[in-house]
Amino acid sequence: MHADAGRGLERRIVRQLATGQWIAAHQHVLITGPTGVGKTYLACALGQQACRHGYRVLYRRLPRLFDELTLARADGSYATLMARFARADVLVLDDWGLSVLKDGQRQDVLEILEDREGARSTVITSQLPRDQWHVALGEPTIADAIIDRLVHNAHEIALTGPSQRGVRRPTPRD
Repeated sequence: MHADAGRGLERRIVRQLATGQWIAAHQHVLITGPTGVGKTYLACALGQQACRHGYRVLYRRLPRLFDELTLARADGSYATLMARFARADVLVLDDWGLSVLKDGQRQDVLEILEDREGARSTVITSQLPRDQWHVALGEPTIADAIIDRLVHNAHEIALTGPSQRGVRRPTPRD
């Protein structure tokens, strides 16, 4: 993992997160910023580094997570799936806040985070700044509970800059 100060990513924070101590301390990482600035890339790099340290990592885009939970309810594997999320040392939830959550979705997120509280780490990526998460979560009481479980013990990274999609990066041969 490398740092880019022009994107709001400090080398000191990247080095600190690369040690994996945030996972051992059951801390979270919240990565926000506009489309294409590298939120998912950074989240996956943190997940890959966690794997190198021997941690179990799961990655889910939030829209697909909700589809997976709906199917698990229908086929009777909901409890097994929730247990799997609870056991992952690091759970990466990508694309947080793309749309306002429905009642059942809010409850699912709260249950997942409650099961992980103080025992596991979660990485969130979102285009929304954290101060707009209440709106995306919807119901204020549950939104407070969800956000409290995330921000209480979190490293927050706000990426900036233009989209990097389609930007050619130099290779060692260049």
